[in-house]
Amino acid sequence: MSDSTSTLIAVDARRARQERRAKSEIRGPKRTTSDRVVAGASHVVLTIWSIIVVLPMLWTLFSSFKSTGEIFASPFQLPAEWSFVNYVNAWEKHNFGQMFINTVIVVGVALVLVMLLGSMCAYVLARFSIPGSRAIYYLMLAGLTFPVFLAIVPLFFILQGMGLLNTLPGLIITYVAFALPFTVFFLFSFFKSLPYEIQEAAYVDGASEWRTFFQVMLPMAKPGLAAVAILNFLGLWNQFLLPVALNTDQGQYVLSQGMAAFASAAGYEVDQGALFAAVIITIAPVLLVYIFFQRQLQGSVSQGTMK
Repeated sequence: MSDSTSTLIAVDARRARQERRAKSEIRGPKRTTSDRVVAGASHVVLTIWSIIVVLPMLWTLFSSFKSTGEIFASPFQLPAEWSFVNYVNAWEKHNFGQMFINTVIVVGVALVLVMLLGSMCAYVLARFSIPGSRAIYYLMLAGLTFPVFLAIVPLFFILQGMGLLNTLPGLIITYVAFALPFTVFFLFSFFKSLPYEIQEAAYVDGASEWRTFFQVMLPMAKPGLAAVAILNFLGLWNQFLLPVALNTDQGQYVLSQGMAAFASAAGYEVDQGALFAAVIITIAPVLLVYIFFQRQLQGSVSQGTMK
């Protein structure tokens, strides 16, 4: 065998070993028995938890198509007739249509305001060295630790003095105030991690501070904005204590108040079918938002933690 042939065989053997090594690295380390046990136990726990969460929701959905008598007679059977009469009664007879509109107005306006004000505040605190900026940031963090129920009495008298008690604008202002610390805290790290070179390039091109913020920096923080907007929507939509304490006018009720009042109105004389339909009306927007934006939320949070 010639030297050239031996060299080729050696090169081929070395290449084969490198390819096997590369494939093994791609596949990752071999899973041990303990890894398989942990993975199996995790899947079992997640399966049980999914059943605990999904089954009550399905039962509520099926019950929303039943009459009160059918719910008590056969609570775990499918509806004998699929009718939307319960949804019509809940929407019109029990005024959940107006409460749904009130909730959309309050949450929608509050969400826009808190995202605008929160992003502006976080941008200034993260990108500019101004006197007292660190103290303001820590005060914002302190707002996250302040229990809501301790502020109910002062808020009541403040809104009463401003003439905003039992009004939707009063609720909007209150929602913005309580959601602002979380928004600033969440967006602070996103704006802090953005490269300063891009901001300086915008200044060189003649962009003002406002244009730099809205057209350059704000789009770059889109992952953080998407995540905090979704989380704020979920929190504001499910808010209960603030509207119950600060909004006692039934014409201005939001969905969380309406559900509590409807469920406790007359004990067992409540229209159970309409009650379950009202529950679906209340939770459906939250479920739809999470279903459609869960991938964006997960990607936003993971991107924020990697920066």
